[in-house]
Amino acid sequence: MAVALTSAALTVTIAGPAAAHPRHDGHQGHRPERIALANGFQPEGIAIDKGPLAYLGSRTNGDIVSVNLRTGGRELVSRGLGPGNPSVGLKVDRNRLYVAGGNTGTGRVISTRTGRILANYTFTPVSETSPSFVNDVVLTRKRAWFTDSLKPQLYGVSRSRHGGRSRVTTLQLRGEWVQAPAGTNSANGIAQSPDKRSLLVIDSATGTLFRVNPRTGDARRVDLGGAKLTNGDGLLVRGRTLYAVQNRLNQVAVVHLNRSGSRGTLVDTLTSADLRSPATFDIPTTAAYYKGSLYLPNARFGVANAATTAEYWVSRLRV
Repeated sequence: MAVALTSAALTVTIAGPAAAHPRHDGHQGHRPERIALANGFQPEGIAIDKGPLAYLGSRTNGDIVSVNLRTGGRELVSRGLGPGNPSVGLKVDRNRLYVAGGNTGTGRVISTRTGRILANYTFTPVSETSPSFVNDVVLTRKRAWFTDSLKPQLYGVSRSRHGGRSRVTTLQLRGEWVQAPAGTNSANGIAQSPDKRSLLVIDSATGTLFRVNPRTGDARRVDLGGAKLTNGDGLLVRGRTLYAVQNRLNQVAVVHLNRSGSRGTLVDTLTSADLRSPATFDIPTTAAYYKGSLYLPNARFGVANAATTAEYWVSRLRV
């Protein structure tokens, strides 16, 4: 149920060909450049359907909040399951929010109208010898696909019309995929190729972008002409433009893809210099699009007093 609070951000898909530097035209509107979240919230994922509401999850306790991108006002949508049960990557469609559960090896579907959990999935058993980190999610026409940063596999959930529990498919990553050593994150952000036939997955360990066949798991490197997406995290595709958030580099790579997503050209790199005051970057993790702007939550990994008094916010980046 929505409980009023006060101010914050978003996730989606992006369009059009190569993007150059941010443009500042009329349709951007009078929206905050920086949206404050509650102290200690620790955001990572952001999602939006049609706007102006954006949804963010907390790594602290799994709470989900909605944020009005026009006013900065925020509300609690769904109370989390408590410490040790984070909400990481998010996607939303038709009042259903798909949530990656991080180190719990789980995912869930939440009603944005009531906050009720419609379905809860244990994708993989988790133990000291078999850790998992379900990191991000993308919605295709028939499935929601989740990445696991600590295992070479994706998890597919059939998208039920009513958002209830559905069958789960585990897709092993094959082909050119090389899993990072134990304890190092590999598969992170995930998106669809422009032609919607493949999945794009970033390997954070190497900065390599892969195109994955969703039927076989065959993974092939996307030819970026030698460019690396170092510290690649969240991915956002709109048209043939890919925005790849490079978290600890505090920047966003802009890549123009071919239709199949097998090749791409790095055409721009957006940094804090492209933000308008008072927006800043402090380890942005993913991006969402709304009316000419990207919205990026800042995870601030390693900051002091992270779960108590540390400040968190969403930065608006005009594109």
